Amino acid sequence: MNPSRRRKRTGYERRILIAAALLAIPPAAAALLLVWLGPFSRQLAWSVTGVLAGAFTVALFALHEQLVHPLRTLSNILAALREEDYSIRSRSTEGTDALAEVMFEVNALSAMLKERRLDAMEATALVSAVISEIDAAIFVFDGRERLKLVNRAGERLLDCPSERLIGLAAQDVGLAGFLHGKTAGMVDHSFPGGSGRFGFRTSQVREKGLPHRLLVMADLSRALREEERQAWQRLVRVIGHELNNSLAPIRSISESLERMISRDPLPEDWRDDVSRGLRVIASRSEALTRFMTAYATLTRLPQPNRAVTDIAALIGRVASLETRVPVHVEPGPSMQIRVDAAQIEQLLINLLKNAADAALQTSGEVTVQWRRRSGQLEISILDEGPGIAGGTNLFVPFYTTKPGGTGIGLVLSRQIAEGHGGTLTLENRTDRSGCEAVLRLPV
Repeated sequence: MNPSRRRKRTGYERRILIAAALLAIPPAAAALLLVWLGPFSRQLAWSVTGVLAGAFTVALFALHEQLVHPLRTLSNILAALREEDYSIRSRSTEGTDALAEVMFEVNALSAMLKERRLDAMEATALVSAVISEIDAAIFVFDGRERLKLVNRAGERLLDCPSERLIGLAAQDVGLAGFLHGKTAGMVDHSFPGGSGRFGFRTSQVREKGLPHRLLVMADLSRALREEERQAWQRLVRVIGHELNNSLAPIRSISESLERMISRDPLPEDWRDDVSRGLRVIASRSEALTRFMTAYATLTRLPQPNRAVTDIAALIGRVASLETRVPVHVEPGPSMQIRVDAAQIEQLLINLLKNAADAALQTSGEVTVQWRRRSGQLEISILDEGPGIAGGTNLFVPFYTTKPGGTGIGLVLSRQIAEGHGGTLTLENRTDRSGCEAVLRLPV
């Protein structure tokens, strides 16, 4: 409390003094009347009057201090709490009276606030350490687009320490373009600390009620290069495997035929041997052509040409194409969604063909069902085959376990699903043996 304010009696203190005086005046007046009007000397009357006046004054101020001092103590403690000083405590906590309970609760509040401040400081220190060490660049701008916070990755990106960056405008550090327009995306950009492809995301945050802009930027170049390198390795490995499978027998047969026709005289059955060798070469060449055609199909999938499509009619049309095994189409809700009917039909044909191939191994059946769940169309194709032995390579391009298979059916199907904003999953059934393929498309 302000010292000048302590010396100035407030209305509350005056009311205490007036109330105490009003309580003490009647008995004091009665005593003085008895002394002055009774058979007592003047000296005794003046002595009694002086004693009563002194006692009245002392008692009045003692009562004032007893009532006001605890409140001043409480005011000082609350003022300290407001200033975040939690070291002040009240000693008037003994007893069971109301004042002791109030002081006890104030001390408990001070201890709780102190503990929470420590927790907040530790949490802030942890967040600061994480932000400082995180690999993505983080920038925070105030309402005037002045930089208020930057982590170490941001310093490296801008090639400047935070002491010189704090307070600069977004335009001055070359980040103004990211604060307007799209809130997320990917862009090729050059910064003082490096260039490459960056993913960025902006959002609005508040500090002390004031709006701020948060900008997070991550350098994706290294990750993209690593993914690209791995993709090339997988592609070269698959293509090399397929080429070796076709070229090795072609080379072997060609060498054998060359040695045979170089003999003099020629063997009697040389025509039959040449004919068989050429048929094998033609067969392997055809297989290699199919492989390259399948690869071209996989890399040239067009964008979906969406139109309103009736799901029940589409599923019925696809189910009627499979005649090798029984296909049961369970009734579903009447739905029409905007999709590329040709692409979705090709996707379902691939899934249904795989399900039929699996069901043939166990003389089983295939079931097709659809429903609407969480704003999505969910189409399930269930077979009664042996199930999936290993699901890690299901969507690896050109991987197949079928004789004569190309290994692109599931890959192409997943590309079609993702091109429509959906997903495709294959899992073993839990109710019996077999596989369940689930296509989910947004409605």
